[in-house]
Amino acid sequence: MKCVLIGAGEIENYPLLRGYIESGDFVICCDGGLDHAARLQASPSLIVGDFDSHEKPKDGGVETICLPCEKDDTDMAYALKTALARGFDELLLLGATGGRLDHTLVNISLLRYAAARGARAVIADDLCEMEIVGKAPVFVPRGGAYFSLINMGGIARGVTVKGAKYPLSDAEITSEYQYGVSNEVTADKAEISVKEGDLLLIKIR
Repeated sequence: MKCVLIGAGEIENYPLLRGYIESGDFVICCDGGLDHAARLQASPSLIVGDFDSHEKPKDGGVETICLPCEKDDTDMAYALKTALARGFDELLLLGATGGRLDHTLVNISLLRYAAARGARAVIADDLCEMEIVGKAPVFVPRGGAYFSLINMGGIARGVTVKGAKYPLSDAEITSEYQYGVSNEVTADKAEISVKEGDLLLIKIR
């Protein structure tokens, strides 16, 4: 069972993202993410937020955590930390991109936060999927448009990409020079791994 976190970011293709949600998933709605829940056909298991973008829900039998408006964590960050504290190691973030760029960037950084704590977190939106690649290989199936590797900080060493138009072997990608953009899968699937550090993998639909 995974934990689905629904934020207030932009969603247009509800049928597409609805396909990511499975029966039995634990669903956390983050404040304005409640506006997306019905269209995603997702019933919240937990609601968190300071309710500055959505009216505080009336007591409907769903656990609700009310957060102060002045705090260090965004609503999504608090929700993700809560999911990790409750033992979830597979996380899906929806409504995490679009709208305010600052919130989008923070939500992307949460993928690294989760990975550093042994959890796999994925952001899915109308255009792409995003996740962190480290030592454990990640595979990209053939059929997608492109995939890109972005260094979010520091130096990623020992970067290996197999089964792609632009392969890499024990390469280095720094946060100052991003050359891992717009690669294509040429085999049945591409294999990506990083010996030291990590990279953001963006799979474009």
